[in-house]
Amino acid sequence: MTDDSLTPAGNPLPELDTGVPHSARIWNYWLGGKDNYPADREAGDAFCEIFPGMPEVARAVRHFLARAVRHLADEAGIRQFLDIGTGLPTVDNTHEIAQRVAPESRIVYVDNDPLVLAHARALLTSTPPGATDYIDADVRAPDTILEAAARTLDLGRPVGLILLGIMAHISDDDEARSILNRLLDALPPGSHLVLSDGTDVDKAREEAHRRYNSGGAVPYLLRSPDRIAAFFDGLELLEPGVVSVSRWRPEPSPFGPPPEVSTFGGVARKV
Repeated sequence: MTDDSLTPAGNPLPELDTGVPHSARIWNYWLGGKDNYPADREAGDAFCEIFPGMPEVARAVRHFLARAVRHLADEAGIRQFLDIGTGLPTVDNTHEIAQRVAPESRIVYVDNDPLVLAHARALLTSTPPGATDYIDADVRAPDTILEAAARTLDLGRPVGLILLGIMAHISDDDEARSILNRLLDALPPGSHLVLSDGTDVDKAREEAHRRYNSGGAVPYLLRSPDRIAAFFDGLELLEPGVVSVSRWRPEPSPFGPPPEVSTFGGVARKV
């Protein structure tokens, strides 16, 4: 058995079902990555036939992650991050962004795709003062996630909780809110939530998701911006609030503000 057939913990990798498209691998394809299979590319292409702007959305979410993590590590002084639904490793992962600002930062990644698990070694590099870990778990098991994360993170100190594109896989708002509350309740004041998801503001994207959801992949539910904003209830929402992710504190540009995309998100502080 080769090293590539083992998890970072030394256990055999679960079998990949490459015939069914998976959101993490489709997302990787839209970002120009190579860690995807024909079923993922076919699903991604079919989606873009209806909604051609999806690769732009994927890039905007990635840039939002970078700006949000830089803010937390720099201005907010956060040194611990719990990134749930991290997806496949790409350029500037959470630990690379945070440790560039603060090398002592500690990051725990969580996903439940066997292919992400197979590539987890790329997420486990770290500066010597810091640390990274990877948890193979589903967001629907918050207690499992918190118990495992506590091996690397001190949950008595502020944590940056990152949930990008993951709550939309939980169709029931009450269930989604219950999971989020369980995660936030375990974190102390001063912790921050970074959350984004797709919205129903674009009819073409709505139709693309309707067809995607009927194709056998794990469904992805578009919510209204107001329903996404409700995830931040009880927290101190940072300016500019819940907005198109491309408009959340964009980098200065001589060409003016970037175009809006139909994924909305925000950053908030637990008080």
